[in-house]
Amino acid sequence: MHRGKGMKFVGDSRVKADGRKPNIPKDYSEYPGKTEAFWPNFLLREWMVGAVFLMGFLCLTVAHPAPLEAIADPLEAYIPLPDWYFLFLYQLLKYEFASGDFNVLGTVVIPGVAFGALLLAPWLDTSKERRPHRRPIATSIMLLGVASVVYLTWESVDQHDWEAAAQQGKLVEGAEIDEEAEGFEIYSSQDSCIQCHGDQMTGGAGAPNLLETEKTPEEVIEIIQNGQGAMPADQFTGSEEELQILAEFIANHGQDPE
Repeated sequence: MHRGKGMKFVGDSRVKADGRKPNIPKDYSEYPGKTEAFWPNFLLREWMVGAVFLMGFLCLTVAHPAPLEAIADPLEAYIPLPDWYFLFLYQLLKYEFASGDFNVLGTVVIPGVAFGALLLAPWLDTSKERRPHRRPIATSIMLLGVASVVYLTWESVDQHDWEAAAQQGKLVEGAEIDEEAEGFEIYSSQDSCIQCHGDQMTGGAGAPNLLETEKTPEEVIEIIQNGQGAMPADQFTGSEEELQILAEFIANHGQDPE
């Protein structure tokens, strides 16, 4: 009898005629030295590595704590600066065609078109070539995007006032004030004084530090009554005696003159 097409030889009735077997992956023990159990071997090793990095990170935070700034002052001008990967968008909003009345153009339209073009690049150029000069559309879009981001980032860094930014929010050690003095009680009762010069008399945006003044009591009284610069006149609501005590207290740098 010749072996013909379609003939099947089954030596065991328990084996199916089609010969198909379930695709069961081999146990990891059949590959010694090449694999390991997920639990507990793999997870234990990952947890140990994670614990080492966590302890190292905690040590760095203790040794080099995050720099703190002074309490936010709404009267003080603040120079904002986003993280480095958003500097090109920050610079874009400085131009007239992308800010002001055209703010939506600079925040939504232009970035949307730019990133949309990068996303559509594979469909705009379906060539199978891998060499850049053989794919002019995709290459041009990519080079234009990279050049724009680099240029705008550079302009943002170059135009930023780094010296002024380093000084803003800088912590200043509080000066010693005699809070038991009568002059401080009078100062604390004047809302117009506290709003500009602060409750510690250290000043703010447009308001000088009263603890560093070199003026005499008479000059302080003259300024309080008649104003100076941005300070309006006739803001003091106390008596002339209280005004004299306050002027002497300010002229003595926050200390009781007696």
